[in-house]
Amino acid sequence: MTLYLNEVTKKFGKFTAVDHLSLEIPEKEAFGFLGANGAGKTTTFRMILGLLDQTEGEITWNGGEIGYDQSHLIGYLPEERGLYPKMKVQDQLVYLAKLRGMHKQEARKELESWLDRFKVPEYQTKKVEELSKGNQQKIQFISAVLHKPKLLILDEPFSGLDPVNVEMLKQAVIDLKKAGTSIVFSTHRMEHVEELCEHLCILRHGKPVLHGGLKEIKRSYEKKNIRIKADFDLSFLERMDGVTSYKPISEGCELQVENEEASQPIFQALQGRGFVRTFDLEEPSLNDIFIEKVGASYE
Repeated sequence: MTLYLNEVTKKFGKFTAVDHLSLEIPEKEAFGFLGANGAGKTTTFRMILGLLDQTEGEITWNGGEIGYDQSHLIGYLPEERGLYPKMKVQDQLVYLAKLRGMHKQEARKELESWLDRFKVPEYQTKKVEELSKGNQQKIQFISAVLHKPKLLILDEPFSGLDPVNVEMLKQAVIDLKKAGTSIVFSTHRMEHVEELCEHLCILRHGKPVLHGGLKEIKRSYEKKNIRIKADFDLSFLERMDGVTSYKPISEGCELQVENEEASQPIFQALQGRGFVRTFDLEEPSLNDIFIEKVGASYE
């Protein structure tokens, strides 16, 4: 059940939100969508789900378009949360699960299991408006996965969560992937994509500027990072050939160099100057690649 997008374009009047986007999103994997605000991520999700019609192009999954008859196979966590604030958690989530074909007893059992997992079993009979923002987000996440979807779309699932709850939701995503769910998610946090995804797409103004396997993307990016910790001043390294950026850190510095070969003269230049505690040559981070491709970092 691979998800295919072929030359998909979405225009709102004269504005092009998504511009000839072609992607292949493998099944039973986590696929990361990256891009600054307004890059077209949410619009793409809405077209995949059939909530918006594309202006041009084709989207296929499971042998055809995604329609209402496949809603029991799809889970969606929208960026703008959409629970009914006055309804009790149990009533609301069981109702939504029944709309997707689950029996009431099965839905209640599954709900209890998720609430226990997220350490909030007492919220079953509470109204959504009585919960904190972070706990509302947990409930919204459960609503997207309660019916055990085959395709799960998560739009900024970790935003606004504290680190403990981020880890809790991340582990849930990992377990769903292991169980065979295909997951597509957008995030502003590069490290989440590096931890969770095999493939990714970086969008800029509705166009893909980078698309492919995470490992291959990082290997093909020539610039490397060097982290050095030493007991002497390292600022002279900023002026060496091949160094594209220099950042002082506690006990040393972080460098970015043009390629792996540029690391050797730097290593040699440290000899005889004092005690070197660490010299680590690392692959570039996804954040480094994003900044180069999109032109700006985002928080």
